[in-house]
Amino acid sequence: MSKRWVSNKITSYDFCILKSAFVNMKLAQLNLLAGIVMVLIISSCTSKSKESKMPESRPRANAAISAEAYIVKPIVLNADITVAGNLLPYEETEIHPEVSGKVVRVSIVEGAFVRRGTLLVKLFDGDLQAQLNKLQIQLKIAQKTQERQEELLKIGGISQQDYDLSLLNVSTINADIQILRASINKTEIRAPFDGKIGFKNISNGAYITPTTIITTIRQVNRLKLEFSVPEKYSNLVREGSTINFTTATSAKSYAARIIATESGITQESRSLKILAVVKHLDKDITAGGFANVQFNLGENASAVMIPTQCIIPEARDKKVIVYKNGMADFLIVETGIRDSAKVEIVSGLSIGDTIITTGLLSIKPGSSIQISSYKK
Repeated sequence: MSKRWVSNKITSYDFCILKSAFVNMKLAQLNLLAGIVMVLIISSCTSKSKESKMPESRPRANAAISAEAYIVKPIVLNADITVAGNLLPYEETEIHPEVSGKVVRVSIVEGAFVRRGTLLVKLFDGDLQAQLNKLQIQLKIAQKTQERQEELLKIGGISQQDYDLSLLNVSTINADIQILRASINKTEIRAPFDGKIGFKNISNGAYITPTTIITTIRQVNRLKLEFSVPEKYSNLVREGSTINFTTATSAKSYAARIIATESGITQESRSLKILAVVKHLDKDITAGGFANVQFNLGENASAVMIPTQCIIPEARDKKVIVYKNGMADFLIVETGIRDSAKVEIVSGLSIGDTIITTGLLSIKPGSSIQISSYKK
């Protein structure tokens, strides 16, 4: 009994010691946690205090943007534009018959030059020739009758009315003969002008109608040049003026004289069609070829030219940034001729304006601008 009591007493004592140690440990942890929280609060307050004391270290929202600029000045502009053109025969047509009929002779030599009036195709006209012979016989009889009645009229053997009827008969037969000869002429298809014959589409024995294309003929000893210029340059076109052009088959420059312009602007392309005659031909240019036409726009002594990178393209307009009183002002402009480095401003700018050339993407309307240098 004494041993068991002693053992139980020791155990209860030990428990009290352990409980006291556990309580002390909890208090130490709470004190440590409170200390950490206090440190964090003090650190946060110190950081906010520092931030509030240094607002000037941030960049200001209205700080001036540094950019380069260009001062608009007049430039003497003597420019040309290059447009596409087509070389055409001076005259060209398809050969069709005027009447239907059977082909009895084809005199077409493909690719040959022919003179105006040369017989190309002959149609059958046997029936027409027979009718002509019949009318010619009737004419001879009618003429003899008219001569007899003329003699009778002189002696009063017939009335004036009878003589007039015989004279009318002669005139009627002559008119029928003229109509028949015209029909016979239609059976002969001849060259309408001097030119080069194309490929033939018929042969002897073929039956052709007015819709049949017999061949083509082109006047290639003279050529026309057809090209178009944009509407904005149409007022510079002058009939009689000379333009130059080159072709894909020759490095030489050729001259042509403007002879006519279309009556109005083409709605689809907003351009004016121009027709010119080539002055001198050689073997290197042929009808149907492509031409690069150099159209002279004349000299402008006070043209406004600015660097190409100044243009800000938008959906409907083109804009530039103008420097005014230290601020950025966006202006709408209309452009004209371009070269490798500059573009002409037709409207929107004036001589002496200062335009921004760099940093265009970062500049907004009303932004403060500081010019770092001027571009020449």
